[in-house]
Amino acid sequence: MSRKIKLFIAVSVDGFIATKEGDISFLNQVDMPGEDYGYSEFMNTIDTILMGRKTYEKVLSLEQDFTQIKKTILVITKSPEFKDYNNVYFRNDLIKNILEQINTAGGDIFCDGGAEIIQQLLNAGLVSEITLSIIPVLLGDGIRLFDNGLTPHNLTLIDSKSFTSGLVQLKYTLSLIS
Repeated sequence: MSRKIKLFIAVSVDGFIATKEGDISFLNQVDMPGEDYGYSEFMNTIDTILMGRKTYEKVLSLEQDFTQIKKTILVITKSPEFKDYNNVYFRNDLIKNILEQINTAGGDIFCDGGAEIIQQLLNAGLVSEITLSIIPVLLGDGIRLFDNGLTPHNLTLIDSKSFTSGLVQLKYTLSLIS
């Protein structure tokens, strides 16, 4: 595969990306003026954003205007009710088929979630890099980033940073355990 699929995602210390209701407000506790934890730099390396429908709807609820993002946005959904617009494309095919169609040339692909899409990509051995930001909070319950049934992977640490907000960021490359 010529393009890399990358994750740039935040989790609670106990491994949750959201509450059961999909609330991600715990991320706000590390907000610091002028600090984006490398997100802008990361976004400069990608040209396609892949996400599930629930993540798409969550981002819309946060008043994100997708037309302002100069990237191709692919939304994986089982619902036929969504129609493509501007730079946003809705697909209901298997993820692997979608990636084969778009994987000819271009920048890397950012999987923005959700957990189901991430799990499918990991199980297929398609994720090559994870930037994992650990938020200093224990949620106790919610939507796990990594669920049972995950295909085993080796991770190689390529960078780590800690911030005064308490956030710790780990960057790994991945390879399937054979």
